[in-house]
Amino acid sequence: MKMSSRELVLGLSTIVVVLFGVTALLVMPKYEELKEVREQTKDILHDIQMEKRLVEKRDYWENRLTEMSQLLPTQPADKDMDVHWLSVMDRAASKHGVKIKKRLAGDEIQLGDVYELPIECKEWEADLDSLVNFMFELQSEGAMLDIRQLLVKPKGKGKLKGRFTLYCAYTREKAVNNE
Repeated sequence: MKMSSRELVLGLSTIVVVLFGVTALLVMPKYEELKEVREQTKDILHDIQMEKRLVEKRDYWENRLTEMSQLLPTQPADKDMDVHWLSVMDRAASKHGVKIKKRLAGDEIQLGDVYELPIECKEWEADLDSLVNFMFELQSEGAMLDIRQLLVKPKGKGKLKGRFTLYCAYTREKAVNNE
């Protein structure tokens, strides 16, 4: 059986198309994997560049840490801090005319060498000036006091009410072992 040149070209074309299809089916999953690996490589290179920049600024961040840690008050290792911070907050509130009706000190949280004590003030009342002066007083207390959540609602003529959570940061003296 003799094949004409037309049949020969059609046969070869069919073989090429089938080989190309099989190759595409085999290569396509690997292509998706390669695409994913390229994206991961790009993300990793970006992370490496960011980490290099942080390492280059190590001296800056260490100096900043030293400055900030000097601002933190140091308390005795065994002192209960909720009474201390509640009295600081109450003193500032009474000085500026902020009426704190319900408040609750949370549990002390240790973050490395730093301790935080959240105080949740569930209900307060004041006018805007009193509130601003109260918050400024807390900020300038010399300690690390941070209001992270603040809800303010109007109560009536010139009066506001709401709630806030005050976080008090401090360090503790190292406990001395007498052995």
